[in-house]
Amino acid sequence: MLSLRNKELRNILILSITSVLIFTLLGLWISVEVALLLVLQGILLIFLFFLFTLYRYRNIKKLSTYLRRIRQGEHSLDIRDNVEGELSILKNEIYKVTSMLSEYNEKLKKDKILLADHMADISHQLKTPLTSMLVTVDLLKDRNLPKDKYDQFVSNIYSQLERIKWLVTSLLTISKLDAGVLEMKPVKTKAYDLIRSAIEPLLIPLEIKDISYHIKGGDNYLYCDLHWTREAIINILKNCMEHTPFGGQLFIEINDNPLYSEIIIKDTGIGISKADLPHIFTRFYRGKNSSKDSVGIGLSMSKSIIRGQGGDITVDSREGKGSIFNIKLYKSVI
Repeated sequence: MLSLRNKELRNILILSITSVLIFTLLGLWISVEVALLLVLQGILLIFLFFLFTLYRYRNIKKLSTYLRRIRQGEHSLDIRDNVEGELSILKNEIYKVTSMLSEYNEKLKKDKILLADHMADISHQLKTPLTSMLVTVDLLKDRNLPKDKYDQFVSNIYSQLERIKWLVTSLLTISKLDAGVLEMKPVKTKAYDLIRSAIEPLLIPLEIKDISYHIKGGDNYLYCDLHWTREAIINILKNCMEHTPFGGQLFIEINDNPLYSEIIIKDTGIGISKADLPHIFTRFYRGKNSSKDSVGIGLSMSKSIIRGQGGDITVDSREGKGSIFNIKLYKSVI
């Protein structure tokens, strides 16, 4: 009788008793035999309906128990069945929703771990220049410090501040790219002019390392965000330059076809190891040949920028044979 606590079942019981009384009175008005037959039929139908209702509520109770267990962390439960009916459809739909929520929960856990790792990496990258500046500031307190040393220490502080500024700016850019709030503004740009503008800030470092560069093609036009695409290419050129020994070469080739525009950047550097190659665009990843000042976000940011414009970037490399970066900017098909 515990089920009678349910308001719907109580209403069914009251309606059933009322119906039996009506059938009885109606039957007595006709004849006793008819009244008895109507009462028996009414009781049978009411009994069957009552059983069906109890069965339905037991299944609903099972669904409630299932959802409670899901909420408590038992995400592997499966209530699907192959029986026809609305209840089975409901079970299957609930299973789909709980499976989706379970996958989403696992993704959130992974994202949380990844965020913690990234925060640790960022803290480490900021800690190094800050520690260096604190030590330098202590040295500057010496009133008898020679002028050449003083200038050297001030230059070191300025260099570390520039490093922090670049790191923070890059991290903010990556965050905007990840959030999809960095608006790309494609414009018609001559490919050669884009490459020249990307090489310009690297001319002095290239000259210091006696690295020559060669540009092939570039008469075609690209439709891309000039500022951010230039930033992506600078990061790739800088990576190639840093891993190319004194007297090396950089080759930049620009191709064009009806589907996409292609920028190929090749160096004669030390190359990328087979173990590092799959992770070269992974954020904060530093391979065995990375320079001591490398943070591991330049190539990651380049890939995010190119993909943010519907393009793609790949790399092919072998140790001792140099690296080849391939950028594809796909054209809109109308």
